[in-house]
Amino acid sequence: MGKLTQSYNHGASALPLIGETIGAYFDGAAARWGDRDALIVRHQNVRWNYNELKAEVDAFAAGLLALGLEPGQRIGIWSQNNSEWAVTQFATAKAGLILVNINPAYRLSELEYALNKVRCTALVISPNFKTSDYVEMVRTLAPEIDNAEPGQLRAEKLPDLRVVIRMGEGKTAGMYNFGDIPGLAGDGDREHMERLAGELQFDDAINIQFTSGTTGFPKGATLTHHNILNNGFFVGEGIRMTEADRLCIPVPLYHCFGMVMGNLACLTHGATMVYPGEGFDPTEVLQAVQDEACTALYGVPTMFIAALDHADFDSFDLAALRTGIMAGSPCPIEVMKQVIEKMNMAEVTIAYGMTETSPVSFHTAVDDELERKVGTVGRSIPHVESKIIDGDGRIVPPGETGEILTRGYNVMLGYWDDAERTAESIDAAGWMHTGDLGTMDEHGYGNVVGRIKDMVIRGGENVYPREIEEYLYRHEKIQDVQVVGVPDQRFGEELCAWIVLHDGQTADEDEIKAFCQGQIAHYKIPRYIKFVTEFPMTVTGKVQKFVMREQMIEELNLVEAKTA
Repeated sequence: MGKLTQSYNHGASALPLIGETIGAYFDGAAARWGDRDALIVRHQNVRWNYNELKAEVDAFAAGLLALGLEPGQRIGIWSQNNSEWAVTQFATAKAGLILVNINPAYRLSELEYALNKVRCTALVISPNFKTSDYVEMVRTLAPEIDNAEPGQLRAEKLPDLRVVIRMGEGKTAGMYNFGDIPGLAGDGDREHMERLAGELQFDDAINIQFTSGTTGFPKGATLTHHNILNNGFFVGEGIRMTEADRLCIPVPLYHCFGMVMGNLACLTHGATMVYPGEGFDPTEVLQAVQDEACTALYGVPTMFIAALDHADFDSFDLAALRTGIMAGSPCPIEVMKQVIEKMNMAEVTIAYGMTETSPVSFHTAVDDELERKVGTVGRSIPHVESKIIDGDGRIVPPGETGEILTRGYNVMLGYWDDAERTAESIDAAGWMHTGDLGTMDEHGYGNVVGRIKDMVIRGGENVYPREIEEYLYRHEKIQDVQVVGVPDQRFGEELCAWIVLHDGQTADEDEIKAFCQGQIAHYKIPRYIKFVTEFPMTVTGKVQKFVMREQMIEELNLVEAKTA
């Protein structure tokens, strides 16, 4: 390939895009790889081959149709990683239902907003996870469920929600049990599911994932079968995945990293999905890699750091590992070296993208040299275009900084029920404006150098300060608030809130944090709080967040997480 004269790259490929729905492809995969391991869930003692997984999926899909759910309706899932998550993902695709991923860390106001924004008819929940009691939170928002027949909910705060399905053996008034759903289906429902296979189209919406919104409310990125099935396939191709591979997936399934790059990459290659635990735990990950002879491992840099720092790291046999993907935030060069040397992951790769692009748009190659694996995010993946533009919308020369744009099969349909924000993000020519600042070298390798807006990436989670500011504004003592990201050795960045109180008011850090507890996700609660009387401003009255950040670095003696 010749050297680029401008920052534009196209991932040319001889491999065609998949022109099928997830359900149709799933059936073909089961027919092709029926006896091979499909799903291993260590904490549930689940070990299913592709035939067994298909039986579970088909039964649950027919049961959902028996409930009267219709293609195009939205069904939420609020759960940690487990076999039910995988079954729900594939079953909803077969039934033509749009799966709405709800962050397990969400609290009441966030759950209420998400369910109502996309008008969920049904919700699948885990009973609990970590400090979250999902059953109780649903009962708090919809107390009417206590006196409702399952499937007949009429709740004032959640007007569209009719069906709640809970996992586990426990019984809750007004809720179905996950295990009951397959038994609801009759022959007519199974025939209905078979009929749908010929009616559903690959450009139909099939998944909604919420991304933090700069205006304070999350936006529902709406993805199609075509978006995520192909992205999963080409990500798998990028790490040279085959049916012989066994992928350890400790990243959350509610995020594209788990359900697309993980589950769908495995499905499209006949590989094995291995869930080491409900959430990330370094011991469970290392044990799973050893016991299941995993050949690939996914994670954000903090996960790899935790595994490498494990007290008994040397006692685990990681000889089977070959490849994997690190994504979510920049990878420190020393970490990458250790992953390659100590974890046998010579073919580890870096991926970059966003939920709105299904998610991956750039990916390093397994045989890229170390400098490229840590100093870039790779090149455009197959069938995807990328370019870097200046403030006037013109493509910049290689090496110059501008906004990263991407275009192709991977760009979402739009934000659910939000034409205005969709138009701000996807231009008339179909380019997704990422909001990230980056460069592209003369060989097409991209590098992310910053963010146009002040988004904070904490441990792989994208956090928009505006959302937290809007929530804190609700506190009666707070007059004004600004939230910035500050460096953190463990999470990459942490949140810091500068707060101006109303005249005559006093407050302390604990009061502010208590106000957030149980209302917004734990990773959005500011670690540092500073009470001030004013913010640093420009002459035109704009808050200078970079000045705030620099001042906090100095005050708290913080050190930037070192990256290549």
